[in-house]
Amino acid sequence: MSTQLSAPRTGPDAPVGTAGSFRPASSAPHQSAADAEERTRDRVLSAVLEHGPVSAAELGDLLGFTPAAVRRHLDHLSRSGVIEVKRVARAGAGAGRPARRYVLSSQGQSSLGDDYLDIAGLALERLSEIAGPDAVREFAVERFADMERRYAPEIDAAGPDITARAQALSAALSRDGFVASAASIEARAPLPAALSSVQLCQGHCPIQQLATKFPVFCDVETELFSRLVGVDVRRLSTLARGGHVCTTHIPTGRPAAKGPDGPGHTTDSLGEVSNHLQERP
Repeated sequence: MSTQLSAPRTGPDAPVGTAGSFRPASSAPHQSAADAEERTRDRVLSAVLEHGPVSAAELGDLLGFTPAAVRRHLDHLSRSGVIEVKRVARAGAGAGRPARRYVLSSQGQSSLGDDYLDIAGLALERLSEIAGPDAVREFAVERFADMERRYAPEIDAAGPDITARAQALSAALSRDGFVASAASIEARAPLPAALSSVQLCQGHCPIQQLATKFPVFCDVETELFSRLVGVDVRRLSTLARGGHVCTTHIPTGRPAAKGPDGPGHTTDSLGEVSNHLQERP
């Protein structure tokens, strides 16, 4: 028994797009529309990364999209698992139900340049087994030393004002891909002005997977921030411990401390660096 393949029909009764070819005639326009949709979705994802936690309405204003268009892309990204919804309490009395805000999920974070982190994690585990946990801390200190050398002149150029130094740190971090922002929080009466602060947020951490296994990376980074801005800082949340951003509380109600190494060096009354007050959820 044999089977014969018929040649494609041509002429007026031929199916659309089959004359001499099995490719639909409209494939190119369809592909172009799909590419445009993908590019738009990437813009939405980038905006969530940079501004999250952010509402659908805020994304629409930022990107110039209609509410329906924004929600369509948000729904697709949510189904893909790269973003998720956070319920954020509204400010003020009688605020009502928590607002929906979008942030990158752990899956979304891990898709942004975590190449070779599995191998690095195994190497650090082996280093800890052979030389002890102090060896991992020394490795982290050496890793952040280059960052400190590069950032210090730029932050010192901002002058002694803590807010200005924090903003300079945020700009340097963003340039290195941490998607950072610095929001000033002014204390209002009856609270004393000394309680004013800057919330330094980092929307992306290139070593999140390593920091999850080795929190010492977060500790050393926090100590670095304290030296650079010139005051004790407190780590409020980290991506490594499930936060939607890394958040560092920087008090601005007092001038930068001046130590033997300049305005970026902070010491407590015992003369020891005191930067380890961070908390992780």
